[in-house]
Amino acid sequence: MEINNLTPAERRVWRAFPRGEAVDFRAADDEDAAGGADWGPERTVRASVLRFLMLNGPREDGEIPALKLAGARITGVLALQYGAVGHAVRLSHCHFDDVPLLYGCRLRQLNLSNSVLPGLTAATVHVEAVLRLTDCRVNGPVRLGGAQIAGALFMDRAEIVADGAGEPALQLNHMSIGDDLWAPGLRAHGEVRLNGTSVAGSVNLNDARLSNPGDIVLDAQTLSVEGDVHLRRVHTFGWIGLRGARIAGRLDFSYAHLSNPGDAALRASSSTIGELWIRKGPAMEGALTLRRAQIDELFLEPESVPDEVQFNGLVYTSLTPQEPPARRLPMLERDREGYVPHAYEQLTAAYRRIGDDYAARQVQLAKQRRRRATLPWYGRLWGHVQDAAVGYGFHPLRAGVWLVSLLAVGTIAYGLHHPPPLKADEAPRFNALFFTLDLLLPVISFGQEGAFAPSGWYQWLSYALIIAGWILATTVFAGVTRTVNRQ
Repeated sequence: MEINNLTPAERRVWRAFPRGEAVDFRAADDEDAAGGADWGPERTVRASVLRFLMLNGPREDGEIPALKLAGARITGVLALQYGAVGHAVRLSHCHFDDVPLLYGCRLRQLNLSNSVLPGLTAATVHVEAVLRLTDCRVNGPVRLGGAQIAGALFMDRAEIVADGAGEPALQLNHMSIGDDLWAPGLRAHGEVRLNGTSVAGSVNLNDARLSNPGDIVLDAQTLSVEGDVHLRRVHTFGWIGLRGARIAGRLDFSYAHLSNPGDAALRASSSTIGELWIRKGPAMEGALTLRRAQIDELFLEPESVPDEVQFNGLVYTSLTPQEPPARRLPMLERDREGYVPHAYEQLTAAYRRIGDDYAARQVQLAKQRRRRATLPWYGRLWGHVQDAAVGYGFHPLRAGVWLVSLLAVGTIAYGLHHPPPLKADEAPRFNALFFTLDLLLPVISFGQEGAFAPSGWYQWLSYALIIAGWILATTVFAGVTRTVNRQ
């Protein structure tokens, strides 16, 4: 390309390139690049000129070349597929008429901050330092799938709108990021795809607004993050998929608003997470699915739990904040799968690890009562008996109360009306207390029951006391057995 063919604006860029000097066409620092389609030739640069500079630009001895351009309208397609650019590129506050094609390109550094683009095709791009899309507005899909970025990816406050063709708005799938993915305040209208991506640092999506109603809004399945994933104050319209994700640090949904009515709002099945925080926000509008997830610390406030959950197979080491069983048990009753024994066992274990045995017993009692509803009628009947008698073994003193009460009834009844002896000359002296004990205790005998024969109403009372004694003995035995097995 001959220098004589360049426009005055292009000549400025050409001359600044060898020395790495910046060229700024902006009339003011706060100028909006959205109006760039109306910018005249005095600030218009052809993409072909920029391509030549990036690949074969002039050099000066002792200088470090760099392309630093701001406030320009870039016409034509910036086509750098499979090219290698050995210097920094900054095209900030620019307006692109066409989608840049950077597929398979190798770059030292790329900065497109505050620019307006109709899309970006940069799948499998290699960036040796950082890639900046801060405050960008993109009216089409951003394709970065398979990209390798040695440094960080910055997308602070970027706004991306899908083109309506069903393609994800932001494609970051199968990327490798050597530092952080930094995108607080991101606005994405369409799916954000992060599945299979590996991030050596942390992911920051605080204050993001992600919208894809009725469909997946954040696909982060099999995402791998060595640090934290921050989603504080995020607003999502659609569901988040984290199946199989591995997050070494904290996954933080504090103050978040997750909405996908009629379906799941958050799916994190089979994920491995250091800490999961769901707190300080409204209840999710949609189901919470944590099936088969493994979490070291689960910070889950009851107020943030939606009306439907799936906790089958969920394993967690600790559960915070500390709440009484009355606040935690309703969460388990909302499980889509109905009665899930594993969920009760996990909650029991969490209370035992903090030394709250009373709360653990309350959870186990609730588990037995929930299980009772799944049994046939005779099982439910026997369950009610065990519950009333000894609280399924978790309230053993209740059996003593029943025993003392029945003993008092029998003692008073038979003390007022002594039953006649079977053999008057052989019968011992009648004792109403021990006669009642003989009826109530099926194993121990004091010699009273076999020596006296009550009649009429008192005979029916003796039958009732015998049956009650057997029921108490059986339920106590069942409760003791359950306690021994539990320990």
